[in-house]
Amino acid sequence: MSETARPPLLSLDEALARLAAGAAAARIAETETVSTFDALGRVLAADVVSAIDVPPADNTSMDGYALRAADAQSADVVLPVAQRIAAGHVGQPLEPGTAARIFTGAQIPPGADAVVMQELVDVVDGGIRVREAPKPGQWIRRRGEDVQAGRTVLAAGTRLTPQALGLAATVGAATLTVVRRPRVALFSTGDELIMPGAVAPQDLPPGAIYNSNRYTLRGLLQAAGCEVTDLGIVPDRLDATRTALREAAAGHDLILTSGGVSVGEEDHIRPALQAEGRVELWQVAIKPGKPLAFGAVRRDGGGEALFVGLPGNPVSSFVTFVLAVRAVLNVLQGAEAALPRALPMTAGFDWPKPDKRREFLRVRVGADGALELFANQSSGVLTSVVWADGLVDNPPGQAIRAGDRVRYLPLSTLIAG
Repeated sequence: MSETARPPLLSLDEALARLAAGAAAARIAETETVSTFDALGRVLAADVVSAIDVPPADNTSMDGYALRAADAQSADVVLPVAQRIAAGHVGQPLEPGTAARIFTGAQIPPGADAVVMQELVDVVDGGIRVREAPKPGQWIRRRGEDVQAGRTVLAAGTRLTPQALGLAATVGAATLTVVRRPRVALFSTGDELIMPGAVAPQDLPPGAIYNSNRYTLRGLLQAAGCEVTDLGIVPDRLDATRTALREAAAGHDLILTSGGVSVGEEDHIRPALQAEGRVELWQVAIKPGKPLAFGAVRRDGGGEALFVGLPGNPVSSFVTFVLAVRAVLNVLQGAEAALPRALPMTAGFDWPKPDKRREFLRVRVGADGALELFANQSSGVLTSVVWADGLVDNPPGQAIRAGDRVRYLPLSTLIAG
C-alpha cells in the first residue's frame, strides 16, 4: 500500500473508544470473595451497602466536657462534674446543671447538647467553670453524618484504594466481592533482544540490546493487579509469532506484546494477528507510540483473547501502556476507561517545534512549582520516564512557551489507574 493510500491515523480519543468497546465485550464475568485486608487494588464486582449509620450515635469530636449549653452561659457558673465517659462506654442521662467529663469518640449522654473543649475550661473546687459560652451542637458529631444506613458507600467498578478499604471496614464489611484478576500473557519480539544475565555487558554482541520492556511491562501489569504469564522472547519469524499468539490465547484474557508492530519486513505481528484473529486498529496519532495495535486472537475451542501490541522503543512502550493498556485492563474489570483528569500546570520550558500528533512530554514538577522538561524526548531514552513524575498532554501542533498553562498527567495516577 502506498503512503498516500494509507488511512489517516486514529486520534487517541477514538482509539481509546475502540479499545473500551472491545474490552467491554470481553469483560471478565468471574468474581471472587476476598478479605477486605487483601483487596487493595482490586475492582469491586458488587456494591458495598452500609447496614449501619456512621457514626452510630452522636459523639464528641473533642476531649472536654458534655453539658447543656443553657447551663453555661454565665462565667460565674460552676458546674459539678457528675460522670466520666470514655470512648466505647455509654454514660448516664445528664442531670440539669451538671457536666460530664468526655473523651474523643465517646457517645454524648442523653440531655447534653454541647461539648466544651478542655482548653476552654477552668477546673475549680467542686467542678468546672466555662470561660466561653458554648452553642448548642458544638463539637458534636451527629449520628449518620458520614454514612446513613442503606446507602451505597462503594459502587461496583470501584478500584479499591487504601481509603476505600477503610470505608468498607467502617461499615463492617469484612469481605468484598471483586472481579477475578485479569490473566495476561506477555512476550517480546526481536532477534536483537537479550535478557540481562544471559550475556555480560562487556560480551554483548554487536547489534544486541538488553530487553528492558520485559521488565517494565511485567512490572506495570503487576502494579495493575494482573496475573502475568511471561512467554519470553519470540524470534522474528512469522511462524514463530503465529505459534506464540495461539499458545498465549489459551487461558488468558489479554495478550500483550512489545516490538514488531511497525511496517518493516521483520515486523510480523500484523500478519500473524490477521492470520490468527482480527485487527481492530493499528496506528494512533500520538508521539511517542504511533504503532499501537489492538485486536483479538482466536482460541482453540471457541472464544478469543484480546490483543494489544506495543512499540518496541522503551518510552513508546511505557507511554502506550499507561494510556491504552491500562484502559483495557480497567474495562475488562468493569471500571472506567477514561484517562485520569489532567491538572492545569505552568510550563517552565519552551517547546517551539510541536509535532502534528498529540504529544506526551516527560516532565517533572520543579522546586518553583513549574514543570521542567527532560532534555532528550527521544522514544528510546528510558531515563526520561525514570526522571519524570508526569507527562504533558500536548495537543497536535501546539507550541509551548514558558509560563503557558499545560495539561499535566501525574505518572502516579496513570500507573495506578
